[in-house]
Amino acid sequence: MKDFIAEGDQALLEINALADFDALWALQLEAVDEPNTERGGWSSVYRLELDGTAYYLKRQSNHLTRSLKRPLGEPTFSREFRNIQRYHQLGIPSMQAAFFGARQVGGERRAILMTRALDGWRDLDSLLQGWSNLPAERRQAILRACGMLARRLHEAGQMHGCFYPKHIFLRETDDAFEATLIDLEKTRPLWFGQRDRVRDLEPLLRRAPDWNETDVRNLLAAYLGTSSTGPEVDDWYRRLGARRKKKENRA
Repeated sequence: MKDFIAEGDQALLEINALADFDALWALQLEAVDEPNTERGGWSSVYRLELDGTAYYLKRQSNHLTRSLKRPLGEPTFSREFRNIQRYHQLGIPSMQAAFFGARQVGGERRAILMTRALDGWRDLDSLLQGWSNLPAERRQAILRACGMLARRLHEAGQMHGCFYPKHIFLRETDDAFEATLIDLEKTRPLWFGQRDRVRDLEPLLRRAPDWNETDVRNLLAAYLGTSSTGPEVDDWYRRLGARRKKKENRA
């Protein structure tokens, strides 16, 4: 597969002699966290700043995922890059890829995925830390943005698979918030309709313990495009509550 370089990033990478796989692989940077070694290989994340533009550069070796289509495995970044491209085509707000490439080096399968940093955005997880101290209007705007993001995702026929607060990023505008998604590795089509939609939303609610019933209903109202006191929201609230109870009982 030919390396991908986003049109808007190519000139900047070329100026810095980083518009190819080997240069990005050899670049000496400090990792932002511990390497992921769950799949037998390794995968690390680094922050890269070039002339005022920030990126996250992710490199991995023999860090593979397997599927029916690819039983011998492929780099997890290959799958995530395809999902980034799919989200872009479907108009789902998400991370922006600047570079992607993969190489076979002897018995080693390497991959690089570089994305634009979401500077100026905050993950929902950090906003939840002080949820009770936020003004009511701000909380409502955040819930509306999250609900509408989920709506766009599911209306496009996609299930995120990790719809958690740490993967939802928000940016405040004049009187509202806009929301976008990261970590698209586990995205797949909505094969089972409402069952998958409930399955996608429930982990978000479980990881937002400070959200009360009114908060959840407001999120669902934005997601469903209806009143927070309507019968459709009642039904979804019951379904999500039942799945949450089932998951908690298993823990």
